[in-house]
Amino acid sequence: MSARFDIGFVIFPNITQLDFTGPLQVLSRLPGASTHILARTRDLVPTDCGLSLAPTATFSECRKLDLICVPGGFGVDQVIEDAETLAFVRDVGGAARHITSVCTGAFVLGAAGLLQDRRATTHWAYHHLLPRVGAIPEHSRVVRDGNVVTGGGVTAGIDFAFTLMRELAGDDVAQAVQLALEYDPAPPFDAGSPIRAPGDVKLAMDKRYAPRLAEFEAVLDRLAQDG
Repeated sequence: MSARFDIGFVIFPNITQLDFTGPLQVLSRLPGASTHILARTRDLVPTDCGLSLAPTATFSECRKLDLICVPGGFGVDQVIEDAETLAFVRDVGGAARHITSVCTGAFVLGAAGLLQDRRATTHWAYHHLLPRVGAIPEHSRVVRDGNVVTGGGVTAGIDFAFTLMRELAGDDVAQAVQLALEYDPAPPFDAGSPIRAPGDVKLAMDKRYAPRLAEFEAVLDRLAQDG
């Protein structure tokens, strides 16, 4: 693969930066890749951790992509009620060869009508809500259904990106990039999955997410009413 390959990342205020920067770091090394950081305006976009991101183009300046990726974050609440962003994802993203998301970015694809009857994944805490946007939930770190590829929560975006790179450029290229990035995770705990995390840790996180999930469900209720 050497021909130009246009990759667009949709960013928005209160995005989880690693949802975006993990896949960006990997996919920017795809042979022929031309990456575009897309937002409503070229103003700096604040993330959830104090870092601000600089878009390289606005939605109106980008009319064709080979691959669209929508990351997640608490800002998804506003995005799925924003007509301009959804129109871009639906029209330009829907025409892309590869329609993708990381974490709760899946709900943006769903709100744009791109996950109807498609198998998909998202962050574990929100996974049960995927049917609210027409998707069929599947518990996996990366899920492919046709030309739609979704990644689980946050760090799953790196595995998601390598999955795409392998398919687009082959094993040798993907493995070379993995080595170059020294992607060899060895965390001190095996607590990154709700299945394997200690019970008290999982319970604490469930309590922490409960108010957030109630807010998000209210947004999905409004989306259903408007739809």
